[in-house]
Amino acid sequence: MIIHNFDPVLIDFGILQIRWYSLAYISGILIGWWYGKIIIKKQIQDTNQKNYLGNFDELVSYIILGVIIGGRLGYVLFYNPSFYFENILEIFKIWKGGMSFHGGLIGVIIFTFFFSKIKNLNYKVYFDTISCVAPIGIFLGRIANFINGELYGKPTEKAWGVIFPKIDNISRHPSQIYEAILEGGILFIILNFLIHKKFYNHGSVSLLFLIFYGIFRIVSEQFREPDEHVGYILGYLSVGSILSIIMVLLGILFLSKLILNEKNR
Repeated sequence: MIIHNFDPVLIDFGILQIRWYSLAYISGILIGWWYGKIIIKKQIQDTNQKNYLGNFDELVSYIILGVIIGGRLGYVLFYNPSFYFENILEIFKIWKGGMSFHGGLIGVIIFTFFFSKIKNLNYKVYFDTISCVAPIGIFLGRIANFINGELYGKPTEKAWGVIFPKIDNISRHPSQIYEAILEGGILFIILNFLIHKKFYNHGSVSLLFLIFYGIFRIVSEQFREPDEHVGYILGYLSVGSILSIIMVLLGILFLSKLILNEKNR
């Protein structure tokens, strides 16, 4: 049994604090930016490579906007619409917390799609690139969640259970670590293995991201406490599980369509 005693603040300068969570975001973006270029070079090996690489630098800022805007609006709509519709100004107070991964994903998809269309580039190349690097940020983000003592798990008697003193004195599943391993580490290995296979087709990796992330999230949600103000839908499904089920179904649908189109060529 472990007692959680991590400080969310890495360095405190008094008027300025460097928090693990913000550091995770910044590190995820920078590492993803660097590694994304490696993935693009793998996908595009003709004269268009320079064009894709150059535009990727500009795309990164739009991805950040997609994460922030989509993540916030996703939380508002998926997790607490009644509160925010009655307190509109609270929507803009991001520093108070409240971001949705699924909302951020939708934001990134929209911004990336229209950016690619405007630049006359294949959006599937960027979708696959982002899917290969996203697990890096997810891994770091979940580790930061654990350090912050948030998104904690359900009670457990397992030896690796963690007590979060700021919550209660009950030993709980370190669900943040489970998610870091599944949605970060294992997902990264799977997708980056597949994108290097000879049978790889543009768009397939991003659709497999939807499927595998959704499955891993559904599994990890079984060990995680649902949001207090939301609870379970239909008695046992969290909002995260429902959104992930939709992800999996859409991923399977579009991947089947992609495979079918390739066979008919």
